[in-house]
Amino acid sequence: MSVYRRGLKFGVAAAVEHVGAMRSMPAATVIDVGANIGQFSLMTRGIHPHAMIHAFEPLQAMADTYAKLFRDDKRVALHRYAAGSSASTSELNVSKQPDSSSMLPISDQQSTLFPGTEKAGVEQVRVERIDDVLNVAALAEPILVKLDVQGFELEALKGMPKVLERARWVYLEASFTSLYVGQPLGNEIVVWLNRNGFELTGVYNPSYSPEGTNVQTDLLFTRAAASG
Repeated sequence: MSVYRRGLKFGVAAAVEHVGAMRSMPAATVIDVGANIGQFSLMTRGIHPHAMIHAFEPLQAMADTYAKLFRDDKRVALHRYAAGSSASTSELNVSKQPDSSSMLPISDQQSTLFPGTEKAGVEQVRVERIDDVLNVAALAEPILVKLDVQGFELEALKGMPKVLERARWVYLEASFTSLYVGQPLGNEIVVWLNRNGFELTGVYNPSYSPEGTNVQTDLLFTRAAASG
């Protein structure tokens, strides 16, 4: 619990809603894409104290907090990039709630379902392919890829084919209602990952609209066993 208490000193609460999923994944390497201020990484450190964490967070203020939180942890590497399918410098749409910021435009539906998440501004960020940032061959297995990138999931995944070849798990937040303009919805992500060798093996933390329709859900995918 001491690692969680350290987080509170920096205003960071561990993402304990993911503890159940994380305990099912004995990862040696965690690639935390959309790391924000370190909520998921902090939870990961509490469950897997020896895992190597590679965190990707492009927003300066969020990354600065993350860096302070993990400054003494030699098994954490912070990469101040957005993850995409190609390298570029792009505008990131900053939400009034920073964890709702996205490379895609924020839709009216997002603002309706989650008041207070309207666009507050933009920030120029560097986008990189994860395969180009990490020394993929040196990553210890088993590998978990976690994504919380507000509609940019497929773009991020398309930039890491080498990582995905070695990864055992992909854990991501998927939307089933369009919250960002042009985002792929959950069914499209499931199909894409199936085609790339992963099976849906877990569903966690669903959220619903007032009408009872699913809005967002955390999905766990596991590398499919090779057929004989």
